[in-house]
Amino acid sequence: MSPLAQQIGRITGVTVTALLLVSAAVAGYMMTPRQRPCVSLDYIITDADERLYITEGELNRLLLSKELYPVGRALPVGALHRIERAVTDHPMVRHAECYCTPRQQMRIRLSQRVPVLRVETPVEEYFIDADRRVMPFRETVRDTVLTVRGYVSPVEAAGELTTFALWLADNPYWQRRVHHVYVQSHYRIYLYMRGGQPRVLLGTISGYERKLAKLRKFFDNSPEEILRKPYQEWDIRFRGQVVGRL
Repeated sequence: MSPLAQQIGRITGVTVTALLLVSAAVAGYMMTPRQRPCVSLDYIITDADERLYITEGELNRLLLSKELYPVGRALPVGALHRIERAVTDHPMVRHAECYCTPRQQMRIRLSQRVPVLRVETPVEEYFIDADRRVMPFRETVRDTVLTVRGYVSPVEAAGELTTFALWLADNPYWQRRVHHVYVQSHYRIYLYMRGGQPRVLLGTISGYERKLAKLRKFFDNSPEEILRKPYQEWDIRFRGQVVGRL
């Protein structure tokens, strides 16, 4: 082998060795965060100013119960996903996102479920949330939402009754007047009004916009002496009619 070839071989060998050392260093750097323990855990509740159903202590206990509490532990592969899924499974959490900073600080950003309807039946009490899913009843949930009482299943509550609750929340005229809904049967749904006003027999929930528009028109165009009579009920089930019952 010529001197030139030997020199090239030595240079090439050094270069290959250097590249291997650099690659090993990079790989070691990439693996280090996984090997270092998590130093802290912070929760960011995005809608905490509007509602607060969950405490950090409750979430910590949840992760401890599932052996997923990260502080002081190295994070194995898949740990972030498992922690995120555990927090999302909490009955008051709508969405959760878990990530770790370069300094090994874990952060969990989450939003809470939003109730739109409260349901009280003879055997259970719960909420329907903005995603039309059953949300467990808690005393800490103090949102002002429409209450439905009586004989109603979760499927019925999440259907047209939730649609009615959302419509009512955007309709100041009726929102100020309706106190709660009572479901005696699918065909006999009542609106109980505020201030001791006569209840309203809606019949089925279908067509509520048309029925209530008819009743409002009746209120706006009827003489005071008619409206002041001691009616117990306004029946608005039938097209073109408002029937007052004493």
